[in-house]
Amino acid sequence: MRYLPLTEADRQAMLAAIGVKDVDALFRDVPKAARRDAPVDLPYHASEMEVEARFTAMANKNLSAGCAPFFLGAGAYRHHVPAAVDALIQRGEFLTSYTPYQPEVSQGTLQYLFEFQTQVALITGMEVANASMYDCATACAEAAAMAARVTKRKKVILSGDLHPHYRSVTASTLQYTDIEVECLDPDPMGIEDLIGRVNGSTACVIVQNPSFFGRLKDLKALADECHAEGALLVVAVAEPVSLGLIASPGEMGADIVVAEGQAIGNALNFGGPGLGLFATREKYLRQMPGRLAGQTVDADGRRGWVLTLSTREQHIRREKATSNICTNSGLCALAFSIHMTLLGEEGFTKLARLNHSKAVQLAEALGKVKGVKVLSQVFFNEFAILLPKPAAEAAEALAAKGILAGVPASRFYPSYPELAEVLLVAATETNSEADIASLVQALNEVL
Repeated sequence: MRYLPLTEADRQAMLAAIGVKDVDALFRDVPKAARRDAPVDLPYHASEMEVEARFTAMANKNLSAGCAPFFLGAGAYRHHVPAAVDALIQRGEFLTSYTPYQPEVSQGTLQYLFEFQTQVALITGMEVANASMYDCATACAEAAAMAARVTKRKKVILSGDLHPHYRSVTASTLQYTDIEVECLDPDPMGIEDLIGRVNGSTACVIVQNPSFFGRLKDLKALADECHAEGALLVVAVAEPVSLGLIASPGEMGADIVVAEGQAIGNALNFGGPGLGLFATREKYLRQMPGRLAGQTVDADGRRGWVLTLSTREQHIRREKATSNICTNSGLCALAFSIHMTLLGEEGFTKLARLNHSKAVQLAEALGKVKGVKVLSQVFFNEFAILLPKPAAEAAEALAAKGILAGVPASRFYPSYPELAEVLLVAATETNSEADIASLVQALNEVL
């Protein structure tokens, strides 16, 4: 068989050459308690058609986003992606392209990365943006490390409003460095005092807007305090569509902006891949992780594209690198850029207004359900509600009725019993009035 090229004689010869009795001896360094004493309980073999039928039956147990009223958010959002996006990114010259190690023969890739960077800089209100990162969680960790390099300080403060995945990835990434990470408790009511925590030892404060619990904040006062103390303000954005309507992080004084680009041009895809957006002030350009595609002219004066900056370890010596992320979400960045181009500035703003109006409609309807309290009064397209029973139970009961109603906060914060009744609910342009009516009716029945 082409996938099993070794005969038993081949295996015995290899074992004899390395001086062991059998294959099991190769695993002797693994503690016996960690080894299985029987095969995994899986079928041994089946035809392709049988495997396909079994997997289809398993997949049919899922309630997918396109088959039910869908109000899930918490960092991953369902938006309409125009068919043109998939049609274009699946063209061979885009789908099979890779890192432009030879920029002179990668003009198309470099040009779309340049356009992507321009779009990211515009919507975040910043001066420069890089050519994408894995996702917002890793971009957040990179921002913390960058702030420490810029300020030459070793303390990072993470808001309780920051997405728990961003918090945990940042803490994990920095745990073996000399950077101290202070994580504040989750803050659904928006009452934490970040300004009072900033001092001369702070490298940066990382806060999310809209917050994990959906609240919109004016960050100007926090930015002023950070700058007065010589610290940087890092703003994370989980829902990039919000940047079409609210004041940009740059307008509010942010020094670094990280965001999750999934919501634009990229479907949910059962949780991935994501797309990390990273933008900053031009004065911090040399400390920015990743790569920067730039515009130039050739010897004949024709416009061309280059890698202006490559500060990752694939391109330069490891000890000189600002980041060890050695790839980027190139195809996802292209999808983002195509979708943004199709929308245009006016369309992007209209999309954001539509999202907000849908969320307002949903909040007003849910606020009339007996026992339900809307916690977030100023929001974009997502908000938190307090239920009179555990949110996880209510969400499961609603899923059984064919409605994906929201994300229980307890899923992210199981050790905070005070959040057990909090449910995060999101509305986008994909939600119809009938969807909202179905949720309200079902929630009344469940409660």
